[in-house]
Amino acid sequence: MAVGKAAGLLGGGRGDDLPESFWYSVKLRLLGQPMVNEQLKVERLSRPLALGVLSCDGISSAAYGTEEMLIELVPVFGLVAFTTLILPMTLVVLLGIALVVLSYREVVSVYTRAGGSYVVARENFGPRIAQVAAVALLIDYVVTVAVQTAAGSAAILSAFPAIGHPLGAGRTLLIISVAAILLMCYGNLRGIREAGKTFALPSYLFSGSVALMIVVGLYREAFGGGLAPIPHRTGMYCVGCQPTPGSGLITIAAIYILARAFANGGSSLTGIEAVSNAVSALRPPEGRNARQLLVTQGCIVAFLIGGISWLAHITHATPYTSGVPTVLAQEAKLIFGHTMLGQLFFILVQAGTAAILFTGGNTSFSGFPFLASFVAEDSFLPRWLTKRGHRLVFSNGIIVLTVVSLTLLLVVGASVNGLIPFYAIGVFTGFAMAGFGMAKYHLRNRERAWRRRLVINAAGGAYTAVVVAIFAVVKFTEGAWLIVIVFPVLVYALIRLNREYRMEAGVLEKLGERKPPPAPPNYSRRTVLVFVDDFDLATIAALRYARGLRPTALRAVHFVLDNTRAHRLREDWLRGGRGVPLDFVDTPDRRISRAAGELVAREASQEGTFVTVVLPRRSYSPLLGRLLHDRTADKIARVISRIPNSAATIIPFDVQNRVEVLAQRQAGKERKEAAIPAPDSNVKAHERPPVPPGADAISSLTGHIRSTVEGRVNSIEIRPVEHSCVLECKVADATGEVIALFYGRTHIAGLEPGSRIRLRGQVGVQDGHMVMVNPAYELLP
Repeated sequence: MAVGKAAGLLGGGRGDDLPESFWYSVKLRLLGQPMVNEQLKVERLSRPLALGVLSCDGISSAAYGTEEMLIELVPVFGLVAFTTLILPMTLVVLLGIALVVLSYREVVSVYTRAGGSYVVARENFGPRIAQVAAVALLIDYVVTVAVQTAAGSAAILSAFPAIGHPLGAGRTLLIISVAAILLMCYGNLRGIREAGKTFALPSYLFSGSVALMIVVGLYREAFGGGLAPIPHRTGMYCVGCQPTPGSGLITIAAIYILARAFANGGSSLTGIEAVSNAVSALRPPEGRNARQLLVTQGCIVAFLIGGISWLAHITHATPYTSGVPTVLAQEAKLIFGHTMLGQLFFILVQAGTAAILFTGGNTSFSGFPFLASFVAEDSFLPRWLTKRGHRLVFSNGIIVLTVVSLTLLLVVGASVNGLIPFYAIGVFTGFAMAGFGMAKYHLRNRERAWRRRLVINAAGGAYTAVVVAIFAVVKFTEGAWLIVIVFPVLVYALIRLNREYRMEAGVLEKLGERKPPPAPPNYSRRTVLVFVDDFDLATIAALRYARGLRPTALRAVHFVLDNTRAHRLREDWLRGGRGVPLDFVDTPDRRISRAAGELVAREASQEGTFVTVVLPRRSYSPLLGRLLHDRTADKIARVISRIPNSAATIIPFDVQNRVEVLAQRQAGKERKEAAIPAPDSNVKAHERPPVPPGADAISSLTGHIRSTVEGRVNSIEIRPVEHSCVLECKVADATGEVIALFYGRTHIAGLEPGSRIRLRGQVGVQDGHMVMVNPAYELLP
């Protein structure tokens, strides 16, 4: 195993003077300096802070839950939707909130590790069935970003309707939503922390401002002469323009519309589970704190939804087809009035609404990548999702979430009502998996009060499963069909991917379980073939590397496609005098990869022979590389990798960088020549330091004498030797190079390419090289 750095490629430094790539420089400017692993610390959240940080997604659902129910009820039932239906429908939704909160209280009591319904399903149903929960949560996170940003954009446009006039409300909402998602992506790639007070403020601002609106509205209704109904305006949904057939509500059509309204209202339950996904971020005792947070969050959501629905019942606030102004904005404007103070409170409500909705959308940028990495660790998603990026965040997951959520927005539009059909199936499937998983846990463990807990979790699972079924039916033609189709496909894809990982792991385990391990092969003949296309610096670098392998036989090979070019290569090779024979192999069908494979197979078929093929590859800039380089070396390497007793090594040669280096050296040489006469000095003096007083020049060393040398470490190599190993270190001064051999060592602290060292010991000769075996050494600054 060779250990080394790029010293000498750009002037012989230790690597810290290597120029960064263009794209890495762009990343530094955009994202800042990289964070180190020691900075990966989780701040434990107190209950007040955790309530603001973890509840924003759940509480923000109150902003559009009532409006989504009215969108379905008003066109069909008219004023009956306000006077008779909205409050009972809200009570059914509140029952669902209570069941979900109680169900997840049991989850966080048992599973105090992050993961939520995925962990519950995995522990109780096994990893394969758990992928249903995984897909549900991943879809939930994607649609949450789209829904929350669309609703937040509607809150902004409701407060400042003038900004929507030039392009129209629909396009303006889409532009604001897309900009918000890109900003969230950028901020999360920079590693913003959700554990700060800034992320808790929107939850308290929204809850406080809307609660104030509800209290003032109730006061005005009770003691202030009542609230006048909001008049119907152009752009609102028509009131009762789609009457149901038959008499009253006892018709199939009426029941269908009520089911649609209930499904829309069920969106108010989304986000309640967020606490269970971050239990480990709470201060101990985590389980008790999580239970209290769930109850507090559920009470806040229930109060806000109930209050907004009651005000809609009183004011007859009708949704607009464009989505703006929202029902919440209409209620706030009516309740606070048109005074200066009233306008201030109206803006406060809209600011709190927009802030909590955008913050709720931002929670997906931590939840989705974390869950994806969690599932990837179980080998059900690609493992590159487990890697942390430049700022210690799961950058790949953040980018995937951004691309998918933007695609959804651009296809569907920034309409909450248009996105809801994609939303709830994933959310409520996760709820159902958690409820049924905990029910199975109670049946299996039968802990204290297990029957009561079984009833709670089974009821929660059944309720949310019914919601899934209702959504799949009543919202099928509005977009739910896509989720119904994609859902099982994604579950199958995750299970299929896991099968591939398990097959690979099985092969590796079988290879590792061989006892005793197979003896290392003892090849009597090691042949190295260097495939050359031209005689240039890349070829010389490959030949230099090939000689370092110390082969039994070394040959260069050129596959002849053009006789004129082959003749020119032969002349250049003879003039170069490299001391390596050059073979020409006729390739009339121009299938270089096949010709190379046949040649290597013939060589490797000889008994006791191992063939190493060295392939010089010229690399250019990323753009030019695609245009100028056909990656022939990679194709040949793939063929050779399938041939027994052979291996391929690609030696890259950075053409563009080498051109720049040569130009810099030439410019420096001209400046020196212009200043003073050119001295006869070593151009690599920084690589090969001068001989200091008290040390012997390496070029003066002879065998069988004790000497002291001092120089710079050029390379380090670890090689096996007769049931042990040797650490080979090449040390050079301005006059030459000596090899230090440390038997039985694989590492010496501080000894690395580029470091300075003083050696004292007996000098010997091995293969024509001066060697010091186990010398005394001193590392120098």
